[in-house]
Amino acid sequence: MSCLPTESNRKIERVVIKLSGSLFESDIEKSDLKPYIKIFSDLRNKGLKMVLVAGGGKNARRYITAARTMGADESSLDEIGIIISRLNALLMIAGFGRLVKQYVPTTLGEVAKAFDEKGLVVTGGLHPGQSTNATASLIAERIGADLFLNATSVDGVYTGNPKKDANTEKLSTVTVEKLSEILSNSNMGAGTYELMDMVALKIIERSNIPTRLVICSPDVIVKVLEGSQDGTQILSR
Repeated sequence: MSCLPTESNRKIERVVIKLSGSLFESDIEKSDLKPYIKIFSDLRNKGLKMVLVAGGGKNARRYITAARTMGADESSLDEIGIIISRLNALLMIAGFGRLVKQYVPTTLGEVAKAFDEKGLVVTGGLHPGQSTNATASLIAERIGADLFLNATSVDGVYTGNPKKDANTEKLSTVTVEKLSEILSNSNMGAGTYELMDMVALKIIERSNIPTRLVICSPDVIVKVLEGSQDGTQILSR
């Protein structure tokens, strides 16, 4: 694999990829995961070691909304989201065959062990109170990842909401401090995390994890791993 010029010319050998929950449709049979299974299988066969973290998506939000109307507390809602993300991970595992362990790791230790054994791991959420972004950043810290790639439903970090303001600009780079300011008014309830959350940003900052936020697309993910500057690079400082 070639290196990313803006990530200190470090060769990418270990990567954590947070996969947007938007990949997993409400009608799960309509989810088109095969292109992702193919590119990740090809990358693994070329020697790249990866941990894939599946988001919860629409089904997680639907279950969380239903449980919230019944009076469930936020930690219980987080657990519901975690269960759905693990189901999404298990669905992806079905497509990888013997390339991965045939179970979803539920702790950092299990993720690290499976990573050492297989070099390709698919997991979901781990702990209540943490988004899958935070989970992915913790895993990146644990395995010493060369890159944390947050593949989300938007193509980068903007100065404002591009859906509401046509004059907002996409940032090629953003510091953790600036992104924290941008996200400071975000809702942190279960099922509402967007882009990154504060826990993920603190982990990225403390361990100086090379991080890039991109649109969740097979082609874009491959391009970035080959050195493209798509999306937004998140700088620790």
